[in-house]
Amino acid sequence: MTDLADALAASPGLELVRFRTLGSPSDGEQRLAGRALWAPLWRRSLGRPVDALLPPLDVIHVAGLATPPTRTTPLVVSVDDLRALRGETRIVQRVAALRRAAARGAVLVASTRTASHEVLAVLGSRRSQVVVVPPAVPLVAPTIDGRDLVVNVTGLVDRFLVLAPELERFARSCGARLVAVASAQARQRVRASAVNVTLRPRDEARAALGDARVVLHISDGARFPSFAVAALAARVPTIARSTRINRELLSGAATLVADDEGWLTNLADVWSNEARRSIMVAAGVARAVDFSPATAARSYADLYREVVRGWPR
Repeated sequence: MTDLADALAASPGLELVRFRTLGSPSDGEQRLAGRALWAPLWRRSLGRPVDALLPPLDVIHVAGLATPPTRTTPLVVSVDDLRALRGETRIVQRVAALRRAAARGAVLVASTRTASHEVLAVLGSRRSQVVVVPPAVPLVAPTIDGRDLVVNVTGLVDRFLVLAPELERFARSCGARLVAVASAQARQRVRASAVNVTLRPRDEARAALGDARVVLHISDGARFPSFAVAALAARVPTIARSTRINRELLSGAATLVADDEGWLTNLADVWSNEARRSIMVAAGVARAVDFSPATAARSYADLYREVVRGWPR
């Protein structure tokens, strides 16, 4: 959201007001009176209308876990993480909050067509209320002479731990490091294993990409593959799981694999085959432009105008 907001702020003809529903404001962000009091209710799409705490606005856009109600202002809600809508990880409160928001007329934004189908199926919303706009992924600096095998672990720690010994042996045979970018909880689990891997938190993802020769994106398919897209922008050949979302977004730009054997077989070739690497780099850079902050800002600005035009007055 920060990258999107920065790009929107630079857009002509658009005035931006930044605020936080669940965190303390930073410099230049609007303060919400009583935020700490209302935040728990906003997680349930209840409580005081947020537009009563803000200056007059044409549209309000929120992301994350808070879906505060509005009194008269159109509301746009990004639904980027599908884990809360799925099976064992389903969070009843989140589903109920999104349904309340949709019932009041909010427009829900999914990051992919695949995700939009899932949101519609779970929430039972009208098709016109769920739109698709990819999020902003920052264009990172090109990686030059990277030597690390970098693995982005997103929700599949068990799968990574099964693969890790082979990945570590491969990296060692190439004189490289195995580096895993993961959440704090995932890093704790990996530390408890016997795998020789360098662990980096998510806020060091950009630095990890700067040292990468190949990226493996091991994800559960519940979220937009921002790390994989950033790797493409950094000119790092990328291998990812063949999930529905990855097939929609990464086909033709990254190598997609369906099983564990596919990771290891493709890794060796992507690591050393310079012709294949050159093709992947060119395709990846072209694809990453589709998700740049400037591109996302134009799409969201169009969406805001459409939402305002269709809002009953």
